[in-house]
Amino acid sequence: MNKPGNEHEMVNANNYVNYEQLSRKKWKIIETVPAVMFAKVGAAIMLNRKRLVTSPFLIDNNTMAYVFDGSWNIDFGKTLFETINLPRYAQVGALPSYNGSDIESIEVTLPNKGEQVKLGAFFKSLDDTITLHQRRSFS
Repeated sequence: MNKPGNEHEMVNANNYVNYEQLSRKKWKIIETVPAVMFAKVGAAIMLNRKRLVTSPFLIDNNTMAYVFDGSWNIDFGKTLFETINLPRYAQVGALPSYNGSDIESIEVTLPNKGEQVKLGAFFKSLDDTITLHQRRSFS
């Protein structure tokens, strides 16, 4: 999630797999996109990072993904997810975590699709501008 270019959407990974590995390990590609992915186990939960995913992907046991159905504008959905403080849903223990039912219990109200498109475009433009300024500051 921290690789340059992944500030809004996962476009680069630390590791890639080939078809032989997929077959041998019986890994299942998540092909239902768009989605937003985030940590679900350990200290990474407290970082509260979320990233949009728009192409088929794999995740490990430390991450979770929420798949947007047709009722969502993806830029609005990503922005809405950014407002949710996921760490508050973590089960406290030696290793903080949450599961699918913890996340499914979060209730949100969706505006109609037209409003989502307008809000999503506005916030994506704002995110893009912030990212551009951050990159200029680091170069």
